[in-house]
Amino acid sequence: MNFIDSLLNRITMYRLVLYYLIALLVSAGVLGYFSILPNSPLSIAYSTAVVVVASGVANYIFAKIWKAVPGDTSFYITALILASIVTPVSPENIQGAVVLAIIGVLAMASKYVIAIKGKHIFNPAAVAVVLSALVLNHGASWWIAGNIPLMALVIVGGFLIARKIQRLDLVFSFFAASLITIAVLSVTDPLSNVRATLVHSPFFFLAFTMLTDPATMPGRREMRIAYGILVGIWFAPQLHIGSFHPLPEMALIFGNLFAYIVTSKDRLMLTLKEKKEIALNTYEFIFSPNKPLRFEPGQYLEWTLPHKKGIDSKGNRRYFTIASAPTEGDIHMAVKIGDPASSYKKELLELPLGEVISAGQLAGDFTLPKNTKKKLVFIAGGIGVTPFRSMVRYLFDGPPRDVVMLYSNKTAEEVAYYDLFERAGSELGIKTIYALTADTREFSGSHKGMIDRNVITSQVPDYKERLFYISGPRAMVLSFEKTLSELGISKRHIKTDYFPGFV
Repeated sequence: MNFIDSLLNRITMYRLVLYYLIALLVSAGVLGYFSILPNSPLSIAYSTAVVVVASGVANYIFAKIWKAVPGDTSFYITALILASIVTPVSPENIQGAVVLAIIGVLAMASKYVIAIKGKHIFNPAAVAVVLSALVLNHGASWWIAGNIPLMALVIVGGFLIARKIQRLDLVFSFFAASLITIAVLSVTDPLSNVRATLVHSPFFFLAFTMLTDPATMPGRREMRIAYGILVGIWFAPQLHIGSFHPLPEMALIFGNLFAYIVTSKDRLMLTLKEKKEIALNTYEFIFSPNKPLRFEPGQYLEWTLPHKKGIDSKGNRRYFTIASAPTEGDIHMAVKIGDPASSYKKELLELPLGEVISAGQLAGDFTLPKNTKKKLVFIAGGIGVTPFRSMVRYLFDGPPRDVVMLYSNKTAEEVAYYDLFERAGSELGIKTIYALTADTREFSGSHKGMIDRNVITSQVPDYKERLFYISGPRAMVLSFEKTLSELGISKRHIKTDYFPGFV
């Protein structure tokens, strides 16, 4: 899994989903060529092209009307999902092509028209096929999802998506709720009904590809699990109200409504106020929001950055932790810019003061415990220090907490927010140890070498009484989880969170 995580960390979630959908459609075309699937490669390619073009044109027009900055891959993903769930048509079927084009336009329209405060409510593909079924009598057939020859690719690729975004809890809650509901409501032979659902329904495709849409899922873990359970229950074909049997896409829409109610609805327009280098190749960007943002220290946003130059394969959207405290007013973001830098980070570095970008999808459970008496240990690796910057700065304005921070970098020049942490040491009693893995210099609080079990036990003698927070590259987080487990720390006292800002 470390190897898989290393590969996944080199690609954004959106690109992973895009490549997954392309692989499914190409594989379906190959199987169709050999008559293993009923749809020909030509009809699949033609239908996909129709939906992509219609969606792209509609997305461009709606974005211009609403003066929005769309994600560079979002309409492709929606279009390819539609191509995967609506039955392909042949080139001579003009009426079928028109219907496909209308469905693509409906999906894009839903993102702008059925939206409140700039946040769309429903999964675009799901709402488009529901509207198409109601108005045009042409809904989703889920033709790729329920095909046994494609099942392995659907599951393996889908698992990689859920692993990448650390949302297996959501997927498994959907699985459990759906299968239990099916088994309980089955009048006869529940095992056969469960088997049919696993093999001949959009069970896996919907869960991995559409349920995990970050724009329409709750931002907190407990609400995500409730969301997965709710959609899972409604997904069960045995569940009905009178003669009404909800379709799979309707189950997702019901869940989207729940998610909207319990999720932050803020879509911010952020004006760049200041940018500065705070450590070697690490830059802090300070933005003035168009309205106050209510968040907890340690949460993150999705930041959409318009590109004046070309966009590389990593796209124009990123997730970054909010580095500021809720009490500061301005919104801070800190980014480490490597060589070579992505097009996103190059644009960010060249962003002029006064320029406006957008951010939304507030999420994250990597937050301080409600019990202010609980002793804490923060373990940070590199740019993974940003949630701790938010927490420590917040502690100047809130109740005091007993905190020890272990902060690892290669060299002293890479240490960010040193002045803040030293001030926290003198004013709040927060001890910070700066571990330098490739530097022999010494300064107040420095430690030569890596953070290992000896450092933890010597610097935090009461470590068994504390709650550990770990933030950094995925491999580092997993390594520390193992180390803490060997020290007898239970998983209940180790808090990690999806930190998606490394690519």
